[in-house]
Amino acid sequence: MREQVAEDLEAMQEVAQILDDHTEAGRRYGFTRMVEELRKSLLRELDYRLEAGNLRLLGEKLAGFTKIVVPQPIDDYSTSRVLTMEYVTGRKITKLSPLAKLDIDGEALAEELFRAYLQQILVDGFFHADPHPGNVFLTNDGRIALLDLGMTARIDGTLQEQLLKLLLAMSEGQSDRAADLAIRIGEPKEDFDELQFRRRMAEMVAEQQDATVSQRQVGKEVMQIKLIAADAGIRVPPQLTMLGKTLLNLDLVGRTLAPDFDPNESIRRNAAEIFRQRTMKTFNSGTFFTAMLETRELIEKLPMRLNQLLELLATNKLRLNVEAIDEDLLMAGMQKVANRITLGLILAALIVGAAMLMRVQTDFRIFGYPGLAILFFLGATAGAALLIWTILRGDTKPK
Repeated sequence: MREQVAEDLEAMQEVAQILDDHTEAGRRYGFTRMVEELRKSLLRELDYRLEAGNLRLLGEKLAGFTKIVVPQPIDDYSTSRVLTMEYVTGRKITKLSPLAKLDIDGEALAEELFRAYLQQILVDGFFHADPHPGNVFLTNDGRIALLDLGMTARIDGTLQEQLLKLLLAMSEGQSDRAADLAIRIGEPKEDFDELQFRRRMAEMVAEQQDATVSQRQVGKEVMQIKLIAADAGIRVPPQLTMLGKTLLNLDLVGRTLAPDFDPNESIRRNAAEIFRQRTMKTFNSGTFFTAMLETRELIEKLPMRLNQLLELLATNKLRLNVEAIDEDLLMAGMQKVANRITLGLILAALIVGAAMLMRVQTDFRIFGYPGLAILFFLGATAGAALLIWTILRGDTKPK
């Protein structure tokens, strides 16, 4: 199985490389990077030991969510080819009848699930990337069970910060800010059309703001940003594609549990808590002690550095090195350029004048042509040779 998947991925990689090299769509969307991300994800899914580790890690991260359960692996009965987990009794949310939905608090479940994913994505940097309805169970005791953690993704702290700002800007209808953040997240190419990008972003944000609650989809917004960015000439990180796919599935689950659930409102409600958690994560014990050591070094060296500074001031030896443009050198260079342009115009005038004199018939001739015209041509040729020699001599002279 693993060998067959590896062969198929190799074939896809070759096709993607051809598309990237020879098609406009390939250059814009970067199919090679997409296939590479798919390769990593699929190969991880084929090793159940990795999935067991994902189950344990996600279970620890979501331990504070009372309405969510992550079934844990049973290590004694698990290998790289077999995964045994705690047994979960329940039903897929897609199998819930309208009558069964009346017995659950769908709004609270959707809110808790969405909040859990916001924490995974924007705080922990590790998230379950395949929450489609088939992988989400409603247990018999009314909780949400997350299954199949073969597909996961990670996001670094810098990208988390930008994504949080982007999601907030989108939820508040700030198209200009959302466009600025999307440009920062991506990598603009030489042919980047910023005007087109900002116009389409404004249209997309306005369209989402005008949508009804049941029509709002955060995942769709993220995927649209990716497509708009690629069309305008921005190279988007592959994590954004994975995030968009995850949120699309999450939108579907949320609408299944509560048709009127508004993900944008949930983002605004939870923004303060996410910021608090990110701050606490940043100022952990490791970073705290590092800051303390840096502060101690500053305190130790500050008196000596102040003494040195005051000594320089007292003895009038303090000097500032400022690198600025040498005005004399700049003016000399501009003078050379002006002289060359002037000489070039004179030579051009001589050539034009000689060409006009060719039509004037006189007794004075050189080589059978009107003599005055030939003299003009010779003067222009000599001047051109002098100009070329001056340029070559001046440009090759060591500076």
